[in-house]
Amino acid sequence: MDRRTFLSWVSVGWVASSLPVAIVACSSNSQGEAKPAANGRSDGFTTVGTIADLDKSGQILNEQFSGAALLVVRNPSDPKSVVAVNPTCPHQGCLVNWKTERNSFACPCHQSLFAADGKVLQGPAVKGLATYEAKVEGNSILVKGK
Repeated sequence: MDRRTFLSWVSVGWVASSLPVAIVACSSNSQGEAKPAANGRSDGFTTVGTIADLDKSGQILNEQFSGAALLVVRNPSDPKSVVAVNPTCPHQGCLVNWKTERNSFACPCHQSLFAADGKVLQGPAVKGLATYEAKVEGNSILVKGK
């Protein structure tokens, strides 16, 4: 193979490998415009489940919500409403569990406790759980991504 043929094939390979990157760059939302939620709502809320789903298991866990994890439970102070948190413990990154009998989230790795609103009740964690805006509409549970 001569030099010209070799360089031609290298150029073709470079262009072919760069094409997916160019397509993604051109199709992404680089203008900072708000994207509608996956279910088409313009208010930013996404349906994550139903009341029946929540009552069946006591919680709704979605590990791929808006680029993070999401855990929805009934609000212990108002059972007609729900609370939604990112269940990733800020101390060591373990996923917390909802403990109905304690009305709190508990970390299985080091026993930190968090209130339903995400605030730290017991350390060693010093930072609370991130929260999401959540509401019930009809039989649907809606959460607003960040």
